[in-house]
Amino acid sequence: MTNDPDDIFEVLSSDVSREILAAASVGPVSAQELENVCDASLPTIYRRLEMLQRYDFISEEQAVDPDGGQYKQYSTDLKEITIVIEDGGYDVDIRVRKDTVDKFGELFRDLREGHRESDASGPSESGSSTEDTE
Repeated sequence: MTNDPDDIFEVLSSDVSREILAAASVGPVSAQELENVCDASLPTIYRRLEMLQRYDFISEEQAVDPDGGQYKQYSTDLKEITIVIEDGGYDVDIRVRKDTVDKFGELFRDLREGHRESDASGPSESGSSTEDTE
């Protein structure tokens, strides 16, 4: 996930992206359900979902319909964005939900690669990102 505030503002500037985040915060939804809720084409929904996933704002999981077919459902992981403007600058703090399995997977991947970044929970010029475990 990038912490560049300009990128974050660009992602959230889209009405469709914000509608997707709102709808998927209530519970898991399919792309077809989002198409109806957001009143946008399915290709637009998928482009926005891809962008939101790139920034860890939304996650996907496989689901099975009553006929045994599989499809993806999306849930909002974005919990909170705080923008603080003071002393001629600004800071963006992003909080996303990650489950314990995701956090352990990231830890082991980082250890395997020979490094572990420090926790980015403090403010910085380019923004910060923290994760809440559920």
